[in-house]
Amino acid sequence: MTKQEYINYWVTAAENDWGAVQNIFKATEYIYALFFAHLVYLASKTRLAFTEEETNFLNLFNQFQLEGRYPDYKFDLIKKYKAIETKNLLEQVDIIRICLLKNL
Repeated sequence: MTKQEYINYWVTAAENDWGAVQNIFKATEYIYALFFAHLVYLASKTRLAFTEEETNFLNLFNQFQLEGRYPDYKFDLIKKYKAIETKNLLEQVDIIRICLLKNL
């Protein structure tokens, strides 16, 4: 595949994943929506300059990739992140998602 074909492939996959995040959120499975929306690793592999606030958010969001996998931590996260908290985080993810797409 060419570089552009790889980019197109991953953009399509990311858009499908984002749709899944929205569906999982609607099903009130908030921690799973946040886990699925995890993007810290990918963002760190770009050459984009994130603001301090965006970097802090990405670091905070990392908890859903790591701790979200293990029952003890997951149950703590489930208690902490309800609909409003999850919606707010997903809105911030969407801002970064759009930023990443614009900078391909």
